[in-house]
Amino acid sequence: MRRLLCTTLLFSAGLAHAEVPRVATDIAPVHSLVSMVMQGAGSPDLIIPPGASPHSYAMRPSEARAVAKADLVVWVGPSLAPWLEEPMSSLAQGAERLTLQDVEGIRLLTNRSGVAFEAHDHGDHEGHDDHDGHEDHAGHDDHEGHDHSAHEGHGDHEDHKDHDGHDDHAGHDDHGDHEGHDHADHEGHDDHKGHDDHADHDGHDHEAHEEADAHEGHNHAPGALDPHIWLDPQNAIVWLDAIAASLSAQDPENAALYADNAAQAQAQLVDIQADIQAELTPLRGQKFVVFHDAYHYFEARFDVEASAAISLSDGAAPSAARLAEVRDVVKDTQAACVFTEPQFNAGLVEALQDGTALKSASLDPIGAALEPGVDMYPALLRDLAAAFTSCLAE
Repeated sequence: MRRLLCTTLLFSAGLAHAEVPRVATDIAPVHSLVSMVMQGAGSPDLIIPPGASPHSYAMRPSEARAVAKADLVVWVGPSLAPWLEEPMSSLAQGAERLTLQDVEGIRLLTNRSGVAFEAHDHGDHEGHDDHDGHEDHAGHDDHEGHDHSAHEGHGDHEDHKDHDGHDDHAGHDDHGDHEGHDHADHEGHDDHKGHDDHADHDGHDHEAHEEADAHEGHNHAPGALDPHIWLDPQNAIVWLDAIAASLSAQDPENAALYADNAAQAQAQLVDIQADIQAELTPLRGQKFVVFHDAYHYFEARFDVEASAAISLSDGAAPSAARLAEVRDVVKDTQAACVFTEPQFNAGLVEALQDGTALKSASLDPIGAALEPGVDMYPALLRDLAAAFTSCLAE
């Protein structure tokens, strides 16, 4: 009798586990957010390892199997990984999709233009809310007026789970050519076909190429959607509700667990956001330069704005003309810091010095050096804040 009871319990436990959705995620920050919501029920699979480019990646067989077995795919969207749409359509035909760039209530920004980001603003993109003036999320009075109440009852959430028809994407389909995004881990990556040809051509003007060249899926055209959406923690707070809703729709028995996990993760991110705001507020007005324009969401959220980007694309070296323009911005603004990235050419910092002392620190927008999992996204935010503080504090 005891053996029969144990067998029955094991069978029941196995059955309950089998009902937990298989989830595949695109990048490590998204994987971390989904891991937070799934704690105690299961863990998602990561399609794109932290050391690979999210813009163009050839999946390994194990990653393709994860997509094929997925009940739910959570990804930023075609603005970041346009190549992923085809494998999702062919390998995961029956899977639901949660396309995070389409979740209502997030703040979307467009790419800035010009060396010094002339005439940029933080206006919303494609009608998405930036939360200003919205109701507070229940229990989170310091959410800067952001309403998550609209996300309650997202159990059906068809709008966000299944985006098979989003090829037209209200103008988003031109994001398939993204040129200036976070390859913080590009060392040794050869997916930038043709980029080496741009590395060092003396006397060759790259400015026209920087604006027009479509660098294998890296469209950094002004006005196109900036896909680095996860770098605004307030967006992540909204996403947690959407992730919990999508999981609950497939796994109602664990809906309470997903909702509780999401609420706890939101509270953690609210605290982290408040800590970072307190840390960076004294640095407002400090002038700095970034390697490429990947941090607009973080800058806009915490009101610390870059003065210029050294390169329009993280996959190609800046032209001599662009470097000269950036050097002028550094001189005119008296910028004291340049933020590099792991693949950054240190010689470019020297080229910007021009007799001035420039501090530098490394920013990693995708967390290539961090261990994927529950703690990864909070660590990514804190690491970015620490880099800003170390380089901008006087």
